[in-house]
Amino acid sequence: MPATSTAPTPSYVTLPKQERPYPSLLDYLDRHFPFVARDVWQHRLQSGKITDETGAVVGLDTPYRINARLRYFREISHEYPIPFQEKILFQNDVILVADKPHFLPVTPSGNYVNECLLHRLKRRTGLEHLVPVHRLDRETAGLVLFTVDEAQRRPWFDLFRYGGIEKTYEAIAARPAVAGPREWLIESRIERGEPWLRFRNVEGEINARSRIRLIEERGELARYELEPITGKTHQLRLHMGLLGAHMVGDRFYPDFQPPEDPPNYENPLQLLAKHLAFTDPVTGEPMSFTSELQLNW
Repeated sequence: MPATSTAPTPSYVTLPKQERPYPSLLDYLDRHFPFVARDVWQHRLQSGKITDETGAVVGLDTPYRINARLRYFREISHEYPIPFQEKILFQNDVILVADKPHFLPVTPSGNYVNECLLHRLKRRTGLEHLVPVHRLDRETAGLVLFTVDEAQRRPWFDLFRYGGIEKTYEAIAARPAVAGPREWLIESRIERGEPWLRFRNVEGEINARSRIRLIEERGELARYELEPITGKTHQLRLHMGLLGAHMVGDRFYPDFQPPEDPPNYENPLQLLAKHLAFTDPVTGEPMSFTSELQLNW
C-alpha cells in the first residue's frame, strides 16, 4: 500500500481503559478512527509501522494494554493541496502568531499530513521546534499562537492553561431563536457525542462557559462576537446552538455531514478567531493581535 504523502513527525494514540474482554488493536483502531480504512491499520500493524512507548513494534497479535502509547506516522495515499495561504503576523525569538485560513488543520489530521499549518510554517521558517500553544478546528479560521524556543515553552502553555489569554471570535449565524437581550452568558456541560467527532450538551455539572454578543443583523442572519471562558471542543458551536443560532457552513451541528475530500471550499464555517490579547509571561509586556481575515458577511 504505497503512500504518496507521509507526515514528517509522528502521531500518537493512548489506549484508554476498556471493559474486558479487551478488543484487538486492529478492532480498537478501526472503531476509534472511523474515517481511516480498516485495511490501512491492518497494513500498518503487519508492516511494523506502529511502536509503543518503549519503542517495541506492535503487530496484529500484540495484546491490548491500557495506557499504552502508540506511535505511528500518518500516511495518505493522496493528499489534496489546500488552496489558501496562511500569514505570519508576528515572529520573534520566543513566539510566532499566524493567521490560519479555513480548511487548514493546525496539526496533521484526517486526510491531511503535510497540508497543515504546523508543517507549512516549519518549512517556511526552518523552525524545527515550533509548537502550537493552542488549537483551532480545521474548519475555523484565525489566530494561532506558536512557541519558537523549546526552553521557554512552559510559561506560554501555562498562560492558556490558567486563562491568561483573552480570546475573541466572530461568527455569522442565524438570528437567535430566543427573544430579549443581545448579550448572553451560556453555561452547559459538554461531553463527547456520536459519532465520536461530535460533542453534545448534557445534564450535569457545568464545565463550559461562553459570553456571546449580537453585533448586527441582516435579514435572517446575524454577526456575533464570542468569548470562550472555558475551552471545550466545539464549545462555541454548541453554545450558539442553545440560542438556536447555528453557524453558517457548520457541517457538524445541528446535523452531521460526513467530511468531503476535497471539501466544498465555497461554504466555509463562518467562525473566525479574531483577537488574542495577553501579557508576555516572561517580559510582562502587553501584547495584542487581530486577524486580518474576514467572514462572508
